Amino acid sequence: MLTPREAARLIGVSYPTIKQWILAGKLKTVRTPGGHHRVGEASLKPFLAKDKKKPAAESRERYRRVSGRNQLAGKVVSIRVEGLLAEVVLSVGEAHITAIITSSAVRELQLKKGDAAAALIKSTDVMIERLGESF
Repeated sequence: MLTPREAARLIGVSYPTIKQWILAGKLKTVRTPGGHHRVGEASLKPFLAKDKKKPAAESRERYRRVSGRNQLAGKVVSIRVEGLLAEVVLSVGEAHITAIITSSAVRELQLKKGDAAAALIKSTDVMIERLGESF
């Protein structure tokens, strides 16, 4: 039996999504004597099977292969290679994400403008910038 958090990780969705599914009755659980939900692996099979039928770009399979969950899927809008480093810009929704990676990584991934790609974000710091005037 899995905790809801473990089940979420296994199928590649967020913990709040699993909780919503449990509360809506979409995902069957067993309650512990303490009242906590536990999910049987068999309960997850329909979700995994449904996901496998999706095209690769829409499938959550990719998220299950990487430990980080902060993944922003988008399209490569530019690549600039200079020496050992490369600047890769992804369009994610209306935002652009810029990453500096090695030029050999660009070659190894065979990245080019227009490719689907994901920015995997692993950070321990978040900064806040005040935008515009207030008061």
